[in-house]
Amino acid sequence: MLDRIGIAATSLCALHCILLPILLPALPLLGLSFLADHTWEHVFLIITAVLGTVALFSGFKRYHKKLYPFYLLYLGVAIYWIKHDFSIEHQPFFIVTGALLIVAAHFINMKLCNSCKQCTNDDCAA
Repeated sequence: MLDRIGIAATSLCALHCILLPILLPALPLLGLSFLADHTWEHVFLIITAVLGTVALFSGFKRYHKKLYPFYLLYLGVAIYWIKHDFSIEHQPFFIVTGALLIVAAHFINMKLCNSCKQCTNDDCAA
């Protein structure tokens, strides 16, 4: 359940970042200019990382004991975080790459959990 929420949150965040340049002129008219602030993006990204950590840790502890979903999650968050250090032309690459890595972490965690629900903990730890 948490993995699905994490995938949805990451997808919404990526969509927000990709559509923001198109919608930016209309935001003040709608009273939503705070959505264009880098601080808002970083807060949302931190929330996504915390939610992702909780979701992945739940699967890690209960089922599969694999660390690589965490690596994907944190690499995706890091790539997403540094997008503002690059030119506007390169930012979509960082957005898509970061979002795909975060979604992949959740997807892999779900797959690992589902495959281990049928086996014993000793089988899953191997």
